[in-house]
Amino acid sequence: MTRWLSTDEQHLWLELREFLSGLPRAIDRQLSRDSAVSGVEYAVLAAVSEAPPGGVRSGDLAAVLEWERSRVSHMVRRMEAKGLIGRCSASADGRGQEISLTEAGWDAVRGAAPGHVSMVRETIFDPLTAAEQEQLRTSLHKIRAAAVERGLW
Repeated sequence: MTRWLSTDEQHLWLELREFLSGLPRAIDRQLSRDSAVSGVEYAVLAAVSEAPPGGVRSGDLAAVLEWERSRVSHMVRRMEAKGLIGRCSASADGRGQEISLTEAGWDAVRGAAPGHVSMVRETIFDPLTAAEQEQLRTSLHKIRAAAVERGLW
């Protein structure tokens, strides 16, 4: 039997759905306005910038970003064409590829980071008290765990 949402639950679900669709658009607007990279490009640049100096394997990058390998591969090709990412054979076994930032990629992530961090701080953290931030963290963890448990994540 279906357990329908109460009126309050339905309102909360609609608010969450709007938030989940609106936040990526807001991030894209801020990043494109301030630095000419998209939100997904910034996610890749940031993840690769935090990798060891030799670069990161595409499978490891997919795991960090929680993306499918095909999405990472497509994005890396696109960013390589823009001169932001470089690829070379993995030094350990020669079978995979290691992805690293080019100088243009480093310039892009360094240029984008301050505005992006300010947007995140002002939009997500500043409106919440420390207790509300902790409650949000706990709530998101529980929601993700429920999705994982059902094989949806």
